[in-house]
Amino acid sequence: MLFVRGLIMGLGGCCLASGALAADPPAVATFGQLPSVSDIALAPDGSAFAAMIGGEGNRELQLRSLPDRKVITFYRTADAKVRSLRWLGPDHLVVTSSKTARANGLEGNKQEWYLAIEYNLKSKKWSKLLEAVPDAMNIVLGSPVMVTDSKKTEIAVEGLSVPGNVTVSTLFRINLDNHLTKIMDVGSVNTQDWVIGADGRGVARADYRQASGEWALFVRPVGGNQWKRAQTITALVDRPQLLGYGHDTGTVLVSALEGDSWQTHEVKLADASWSAPLADLDSDHVIRDRTNGTVIGSVTSDMAGYQYKFLAESDQKLWMALTRAFPGETVSFVDWTDDRMVAIVEVEGAKNGDAYFLIDRRNHSADWLADRYRDIGAEAVNDRQVITYKAADGLDIPAYLTLPKGRAAKALPLIVLPHGGPAARDAPGFDWWSQALASRGYAVLQPQFRGSDGFGTEFLAAGYGQWGRKMQTDLSDGIRQLVKQGIADPKRVCIAGASYGGYAALAGVALDAGVYRCAVAVAGVSDLRRMLRKEAAGYFGSKTGTVRYWQRFMGAQSVADTNVDRFSPALQAAAIKAPVLLIHGKDDTVVPYEQSTVMADAIRKAGGNVEMVTLNAEDHWLSREATRVQMLEAMVVFLEKHNPPGQGAAM
Repeated sequence: MLFVRGLIMGLGGCCLASGALAADPPAVATFGQLPSVSDIALAPDGSAFAAMIGGEGNRELQLRSLPDRKVITFYRTADAKVRSLRWLGPDHLVVTSSKTARANGLEGNKQEWYLAIEYNLKSKKWSKLLEAVPDAMNIVLGSPVMVTDSKKTEIAVEGLSVPGNVTVSTLFRINLDNHLTKIMDVGSVNTQDWVIGADGRGVARADYRQASGEWALFVRPVGGNQWKRAQTITALVDRPQLLGYGHDTGTVLVSALEGDSWQTHEVKLADASWSAPLADLDSDHVIRDRTNGTVIGSVTSDMAGYQYKFLAESDQKLWMALTRAFPGETVSFVDWTDDRMVAIVEVEGAKNGDAYFLIDRRNHSADWLADRYRDIGAEAVNDRQVITYKAADGLDIPAYLTLPKGRAAKALPLIVLPHGGPAARDAPGFDWWSQALASRGYAVLQPQFRGSDGFGTEFLAAGYGQWGRKMQTDLSDGIRQLVKQGIADPKRVCIAGASYGGYAALAGVALDAGVYRCAVAVAGVSDLRRMLRKEAAGYFGSKTGTVRYWQRFMGAQSVADTNVDRFSPALQAAAIKAPVLLIHGKDDTVVPYEQSTVMADAIRKAGGNVEMVTLNAEDHWLSREATRVQMLEAMVVFLEKHNPPGQGAAM
């Protein structure tokens, strides 16, 4: 290997080293740490790479040259929540971060705002984008793209302008050498998405009217001045998605729900015509050419892993060759250069744990670059299996089952860990939360209950109106299956989760009495009607796609529907006999903090056992390391108190 483990990789103590692991599992806090290395991005010519490195206390963005991997520069990110790194040509790197705040001069609650800064490798200067632009906010709404009709280095990015007292989606063109900025296109209050052309103007735009659910697609050929309405679709909840360019810059992609399935179409800019459904792009997401944004491949996933399909035969052959270098392990695409001669992949498996590798076809090497988690090696990762069980009504429920190392899979203490969403799913690969719990001696069940996304529209629709109903019993049906197989001890089962998973944890002890010994709810919904009223308090009132989404899953006819009260844990607190731990971030902009305080008050009033942990300056997604560790440590202490893992567990 060109880069040996143990080589110090960072400034100020940051490193890419993987130290020797002791026989005991890592401390609980280790699993709660942010990845030691993340957001790796290759320069398009392979001359350098960028990455986020280190823990929260010393986290920094590093740029390193290739092939020698020497430090070009670094940037201490302090408390910024870095969301992405993107190269725009070989000499410019754009960093997008976010913060939770109220915008000065605008009405409304706190929101998650995204900001961008740029590093110029030639001038060696950092600059904020969209700063001090008249009638504009210094925030971005999407990834910047290269402007290719200019000899100068210019980019275009979607942001917000404020021509009056209302914010409007706007396209800005920025010269990265002198940061002169001009407005290229202005949308309306209904504009949701853009596709940006070579000159920085929009070539496609999608508008959505919240009240009526009308979604409209407008297209404009490159160089044209007039928008043409290409399609109008009424979608009260399942809004079509404008996905970007298609196979070339003369088309754009749109995904729309048609009948019982989502279909992807290409729309020609020249005449607004739609293609037949494109089977080769029926995927979870697409991979794009970094220069012009056209589609070069797609990615689909199932419970076992990811499948990549590149449109060019040469790209597909290259990808297959890259995966063959790591037999028996899961290989995920991270980035490659424009000429495909240098690539970075993430490799997960028993041999490498979770690590990044640098593939250099110029010298035929595949070298370890970094462990994603510095202190969690392959030997510390517990076995995660894919299982399927039957719900009470016969529906097949897929699930992940993580078993603790060093313990026989017999009569184990069990933690049920439902995901958020609810129209979401758990992903294949390393999962820090379930691994932390398994390291303490617990078996961990992650059911993909009805209403989960990624298993077809029929499976998703089976969850409509099932909050606290069949979506809940899908979880306890999984427990019964593991008990029947002798894997789980029915007297030692607790439930934990975040967001919708937090609701499921509370509903588990409020509505499914006798199943769980304890519950941990992180940012959980506790009062459904209160949640609906909060969502309806925004600019568009109750007539929004978001409110209709919640009503669909809750089974509510309106924001005032009292029928959901019987499925609201805060209103059923008298039925809770098990101890409950509530954890919530003060900066949560998705599930209000009050959902946990209301729940805590209700349990105390009913004479129950409840604890509450507040995560200061934390958002809905547990983005900060210190509070993520705080959450995990508080949860494990609580679980070990009320559901001890027993003899032989790693304590």
